[in-house]
Amino acid sequence: MSEQDQDQLYAMRHSLAHIMASAIQHLWPDVKLGVGPVVDNGFYYDVDLGGEQLSVDEFPRIEAEMQKIIKKGEPFERLDMPILEAVAWARKYNQPYKEELLNDLQREGTTVAKDLDANAIGVAAVGDSKVESVTFYRNGDFTDLCRGPHVVATNKVGAFKLMRVAGAYWRGNENGPQMQRVYGAAFSTPKELRQYLDMLEEAKKRNHRKLGQELDLFVFSDLVGSGLPIFTPRGTILREELANFSNELRQRYDFQKVWTPHMTKKDLYEKSGHWAKFGDELFLVKSQETSDQLVLKPMNCPHHTRIYASQPRSYRDLPLRYLETTTDYRDEKTGELGGLNRVRSLTQDDSHVFCRDNQVEIEIDNLLSCANELYRVVGMDLRVRLSYRDDSDAYLGTKELWASTQAQLKNAVVANKLEYFEQEGEAAFYGPKIDFMATDAIGREHQVATVQLDFVQPERFELEYTAEDGSAHRPIMVHCALLGSIERFLSVYIEHTAGKFPVWNAPEQIRLISVNQEDKTVEFVNNIIVQSKRLGLRVYADNGNESVGKKIRSAELARVPYTVVLGEKELSSGELTPRIRKDLAGSESLHSYTVAEFLNTVANEAKGRVSKSSL
Repeated sequence: MSEQDQDQLYAMRHSLAHIMASAIQHLWPDVKLGVGPVVDNGFYYDVDLGGEQLSVDEFPRIEAEMQKIIKKGEPFERLDMPILEAVAWARKYNQPYKEELLNDLQREGTTVAKDLDANAIGVAAVGDSKVESVTFYRNGDFTDLCRGPHVVATNKVGAFKLMRVAGAYWRGNENGPQMQRVYGAAFSTPKELRQYLDMLEEAKKRNHRKLGQELDLFVFSDLVGSGLPIFTPRGTILREELANFSNELRQRYDFQKVWTPHMTKKDLYEKSGHWAKFGDELFLVKSQETSDQLVLKPMNCPHHTRIYASQPRSYRDLPLRYLETTTDYRDEKTGELGGLNRVRSLTQDDSHVFCRDNQVEIEIDNLLSCANELYRVVGMDLRVRLSYRDDSDAYLGTKELWASTQAQLKNAVVANKLEYFEQEGEAAFYGPKIDFMATDAIGREHQVATVQLDFVQPERFELEYTAEDGSAHRPIMVHCALLGSIERFLSVYIEHTAGKFPVWNAPEQIRLISVNQEDKTVEFVNNIIVQSKRLGLRVYADNGNESVGKKIRSAELARVPYTVVLGEKELSSGELTPRIRKDLAGSESLHSYTVAEFLNTVANEAKGRVSKSSL
């Protein structure tokens, strides 16, 4: 989509937020309005109906009222208003949320808008300047505090559908008033809207929480606690295969495994700066033996600096590359927890490089090569966002160092032929970064991992290396996790595959189904199991009393790649005719193989991490 088309779609969605608020005000004249920004795939508006609960059953009424407004073709008119007059307007029309925003803008300047959508509240810019006037937009009998942009008239808004309503705290403050957030989807054409709604239906079928239960991958327990997933044997195989692949890729580039404890004195995070910034997200641990204040670790980088600092380092030692796949802990808000998307115990395939500034490009190139291969194998298209600093003084490190490292990031991305886009102002305060964006099988894009440069922790921890001329220099620290949070990646990957995992990471690769329970049949099955295990294959034998048809159906529901029925024919011939899961098969026809041929082929597929069957 061109930039012009994106801008037009944004204006459509923003205009629909106003049209929806106008329709709600027609139906509930006493409604108190919050803000109504554009979001991915649509828009929302926060409303307060004075205690009345809005439900999706009301959506047809609201949509019908919206259609009336749209058909009228009401023009969107911009109005400029001095802020004191705007406050009087909000008071006159009994809009306390608008009045609060305007009063804050008057007192504090536009910094009040940093946690909101500036367009939705009529702020000309987000900075520290005082506000003297604000803008409103009017369509028909509805006027709202807003900066824009909007389409020319209400009949130019494309296609929409109201989707859901959820509780939302005003301005994100859990101690503040609770409002109702009404979401809508919006696209330029009915066809695009229909495609989006079809994608949502497919997403419901692929929901990782549903599949996690059906495929016996993970469970949650009230006795263990919210946001603390427990992985079953099958789920553990899946996560370990993925983590092992990530480790293997990085070990090709001489990353060395390290290990750090799961808790630490809070002093470490005070030194790193994490305590001041993320102190509310840390789990506190009290010792019964000492007065030390301990915390469960939320990240691993400060620990890895301790390994670096444990002995003197020379320029000849660099780069030093550490990797650690380990579980961290963050005290996420209960209302934000959801399946594996956001958890309180998250496992990271974490890695850190300590290098000289002229080594950054090759180190980034190595990590991008790893990411390229990993996401190619898991079947997800990858692009990256290059997040740069802007011209403000909010960043640490010299502008010369930033310019050099940003150029090296871009060079590495270009060399790896990755699709990318650049965005100023999105860098972390301590360095530029690469955000990995992966597209799943139904077209959704997910941020899955990040490569970040860090100028700050080497400074805070006074890390040094001795240069060739004997002088002391600071190393640059490179953070990277290819999968990111393994739990969050699994939520994406389970839905991407719909639980149909390739042979290499399938918890169960082969299922053997016995036609009968005769001794010779059971012995034949057991011999195949022994041979399978010698090749490192994961095989399960179904020797139950159910019919063969039911056993086959059970294997299909478990999404097993290969199912083999074993009876008199197979015993006498010594050959197997495997049933191949449809998404893996190259053709519909069934072929027979010796036991050795079949097992060796499957073992080679697993070793090669292929996505299709070779049989």
